Amino acid sequence: MAAPFFSTPFQPFVYQSPQDAVTPFQILGGEAQIVQIMLKPQEKVIAKPGSMCYMSGSIQMENVYVPENEAGVWQWLLGKNATSIVLQNTGSTDGFVGIAAPTLARVLPIDLALFGGEMLCQPDAFLCSINDVKVNNTVDQRARNVITTAEGFLRQKISGQGLAFIVGGGSVVQKNLEVGEVLAVDVSSIVAVSASVNIQIKYNAPMRRVVFGGDNLVTAVLTGPGIVFIQSMPFHRLSQRIARAVTSPNMRDNPKFFFQIAIFFFLAYVVVVSSLILTDI
Repeated sequence: MAAPFFSTPFQPFVYQSPQDAVTPFQILGGEAQIVQIMLKPQEKVIAKPGSMCYMSGSIQMENVYVPENEAGVWQWLLGKNATSIVLQNTGSTDGFVGIAAPTLARVLPIDLALFGGEMLCQPDAFLCSINDVKVNNTVDQRARNVITTAEGFLRQKISGQGLAFIVGGGSVVQKNLEVGEVLAVDVSSIVAVSASVNIQIKYNAPMRRVVFGGDNLVTAVLTGPGIVFIQSMPFHRLSQRIARAVTSPNMRDNPKFFFQIAIFFFLAYVVVVSSLILTDI
């Protein structure tokens, strides 16, 4: 087995596929983690574009289109990647590849065979996979600003019998729900849930307040049996804090500045049009 070019105190995990193939891997780092996967000759890893951090000399990388991605064309039109990268060991000796989390996130290994072959995840949760794993994405519904079903926020489905790696921001907690056990979670804090979990959406405020935004206004009520992974720092929450810190003081004190400006111009437009109509009369 090829050794990485640096030493690490982490002991490797071992994944055994349904075909009894053994694949060692290591999860390195603290808050921005890397998964290092050891590949035997002709073995391959499928990963998100831009996630490859390093690889041994025997690894060949290819960018391919994944036909299982049902929303690939829509993703491409919206400026997102509709392809994946395939990292295959074409040499005669063992190699390795390091796949990095795109943000300050932890890498979670998910053996789909132990989760009924299917997991529902937040958008962009998928990082890479080994063996039989398919990733389906639905069209982004954030422009509507209203979540009506579980698919409104869990827009990525991972299925198959292989090993998938997903990412969660900040600290990640795993909750095992018994039959009939109920857990309420903020929708943005859910990384993934098993398909056996029943999900109900609950609004914690009148619909008009939900539309205009805010924190903790929409809660997912989860009923077991099943497993849920919860993150402490969703990426959109982190990006909002950074955006507020780098903007001007007025913007930082009033994050809804652009919305208020839009309302002002809309009211001004209504006044001007009304005055023109009254003048014509």
